[in-house]
Amino acid sequence: MTTKLPLSGILILDFTHVIMGPACSQILADMGAEVIHIEPPHGNSTRYLSGMGAGYFPFYSRNKKSLAIDIKHPAGKEIVYALIKKADALVENFGPGTMNRLGYGYSETAAINSRLVYTELKGFLSGPYENRQAMDEMIQMMSGIAYMTGPPGQPLRAGISVVDIAGGMFAAMGTLLALYERQKTGTGKHVKSALFESAVYMMGQFMAASAISQQPMPPMPARTNAWSVYNSFRTADDQMVFLAIISEKHWERFCKAFDKEDWFQNEDLNTNHKRLDSPWFFTEITHLISNLTKSEILEKCARFDLPFAPVNTTEDLFLDPHLNAGDGMLHTLLPHNLSANLPRLPFEYGSQTFGLRHQPPTIGENTFEILKSLGVGPTQLEHLIADGIIAGS
Repeated sequence: MTTKLPLSGILILDFTHVIMGPACSQILADMGAEVIHIEPPHGNSTRYLSGMGAGYFPFYSRNKKSLAIDIKHPAGKEIVYALIKKADALVENFGPGTMNRLGYGYSETAAINSRLVYTELKGFLSGPYENRQAMDEMIQMMSGIAYMTGPPGQPLRAGISVVDIAGGMFAAMGTLLALYERQKTGTGKHVKSALFESAVYMMGQFMAASAISQQPMPPMPARTNAWSVYNSFRTADDQMVFLAIISEKHWERFCKAFDKEDWFQNEDLNTNHKRLDSPWFFTEITHLISNLTKSEILEKCARFDLPFAPVNTTEDLFLDPHLNAGDGMLHTLLPHNLSANLPRLPFEYGSQTFGLRHQPPTIGENTFEILKSLGVGPTQLEHLIADGIIAGS
């Protein structure tokens, strides 16, 4: 990409791991910031996760550099402090109090660089819970998200790390806001984002509905459906599709698409309320859909402009024609000599594209480059390597 990106020239030090912190710094890196991921000489522990965690590091590490350094060693601290003097922002999601114990807390770094924006990502904002440990699934339970997701009496976490990612996005917003304000004040800001408050924010619409109705909110699977058709259906080829009819225009088009003109003429079905009150209707529409293949249903819905969706798996997304049109996906290198097309930032920004400038870095891939920019000479580099303080190339 030859066009200068909005955050070009912004240097961010990234003390993060797992999802929440890396999601924040990835957003800023994609927008053009130079993000230096600071990890131990043996590599960030997130690199070594397996199973469903195997994708955390490669997905959230694109467009970043890697500095592999022992941040506890006095020589390592000297290097990190030199970077803090130059940095525009620092992002961290260690446990409560960890950065303070290491000597990289807000007060220490602000004394070194008053222009530094210091962004913490924690479990809780200031208050009685602020020093508690937290993780995504725990917060889904605590915030009511799991209650709203599962059927009555069976709280169920969302299938993605929605709270980690939301907390990361809010942290990125706060960082951008502080950088913008610094243009006017010349001074950095202490920004804090948290899992619990991010999750409760997403529950806000249901809290408001509960206050208005003066009734407990039912879990989503037990909700009273407002529409006669707003469901997933099984098809003849044992696939699943979601169909919605939320207006009388949709109803008319549905009847034409599925050759059910008699339903459209039936006065017992000519309004949404009547369809909801007709016990046989849902049984009949379920039977209708079950005799058609997934491709037949999707073709009819697309042709007649009906709301529909295939019920996709993770693997289906790799082949989605919309995602793969143009620059919708970024070809990313993965461990074990694998690669995959992975999603870019999900918004358009004029004619600019937030693409892939750097593949996820190997351990310490940029260590020598970064240290040389600080004036560290070859002899000192050799000593740092020999003492196990740095690693990389």
